[in-house]
Amino acid sequence: MGLLQDKLAKYDLPQKFMAQGVYPYFREIEGKQGTEVEMGGHEVLMFGSNAYTGLTGDERVIEAGINAMHKYGSGCAGSRFLNGTLDLHVQLEKELAAFVGKDEALCFSTGFTVNSGVIPALTDRNDYIICDDRDHASIVDGRRLSFSQQLKYKHNDMADLEKQLQKCNPDSVKLIIVDGVFSMEGDLANLPEIVRLKHKYNATIMVDEAHGLGVFGKQGRGVCDHFGLTHEVDLIMGTFSKSLASIGGFIAADSSIINWLRHNARTYIFSASNTPAATASALEALHIIQNEPERLEALWEATNYALKRFREAGFEIGATESPIIPLYVRDTEKTFMVTKLAFDEGVFINPVIPPACAPQDTLVRVALMATHTKDQIDRAVEKLVKAFKTLDLL
Repeated sequence: MGLLQDKLAKYDLPQKFMAQGVYPYFREIEGKQGTEVEMGGHEVLMFGSNAYTGLTGDERVIEAGINAMHKYGSGCAGSRFLNGTLDLHVQLEKELAAFVGKDEALCFSTGFTVNSGVIPALTDRNDYIICDDRDHASIVDGRRLSFSQQLKYKHNDMADLEKQLQKCNPDSVKLIIVDGVFSMEGDLANLPEIVRLKHKYNATIMVDEAHGLGVFGKQGRGVCDHFGLTHEVDLIMGTFSKSLASIGGFIAADSSIINWLRHNARTYIFSASNTPAATASALEALHIIQNEPERLEALWEATNYALKRFREAGFEIGATESPIIPLYVRDTEKTFMVTKLAFDEGVFINPVIPPACAPQDTLVRVALMATHTKDQIDRAVEKLVKAFKTLDLL
């Protein structure tokens, strides 16, 4: 082995769990994603998907993608900056901007490339980027690519956020970036207080609505709308890979910011544009969300029922306020073991270990969809109680 292989072997945690037969990642799904999926030749309940609206298998979304393939072909063979802009991209951007209440929007090929491209394009060496310490990895990588001074505050700790703002030069740009819904813990950003501090310290706010879009607010417009603070948030980011049943992402803001990003965000300028099928599918999903309020009602009915059942069963679920329900394990090895036990019983959940969380906060993540039934939730809770009790976790 070479020096590189020797170095990597020291930190190869997955290899350890592969050898134990409890490695839970990269399982193959043999069909459409829904509340039940085929995996490894048998059917399991899917409680590990971010498809909150349950639209990934909707025939209208699928048909929109097929029709776009017939009209535009399979890809654009270039970036939006050059030959890769379709009228379909522009239509989706206009409708997304109107949906989240901003002047304009830009669509990117993935949600990750929104944050990793937008954040370093907004500020320079004399400015500040201030993040919650549990922000998503795409935000972390975006700030790492920036030359700006970087500050972090303790999760949802507004006193610590103010302390970080007090360190900043009052005449410099101070960009606060926060997840609207934290993707592992399921709790919400304290947006009202962040907005208050914005005005006190003349800061700018960017909210990642990846897990808020299609879930919170009127017609699923997101956490900013949920708090009635859309006009106070300067940039709103979202993804297509969750509630919009596709792949891609967007940033929405006022026209001056969007025009700057259109010419300076490197992951926008130098990445191939999103495929016609993905763009059309996201657009159709957006239309369905707006026209079917009963879908959002069903999601919250399932969510509230699941929250009640997990609490009654004695699980530690933290401060979640969303369809993301963390079941805390607080031990890496047992987190993998309980995931395998649940899968063997026919329930797919996601293990969350460092660096996605602190070592003492490992958990398994349950996520609800609008299409989950009470019977499916009951079955999942029953199987998870059994798995947790087997490992003396309940």
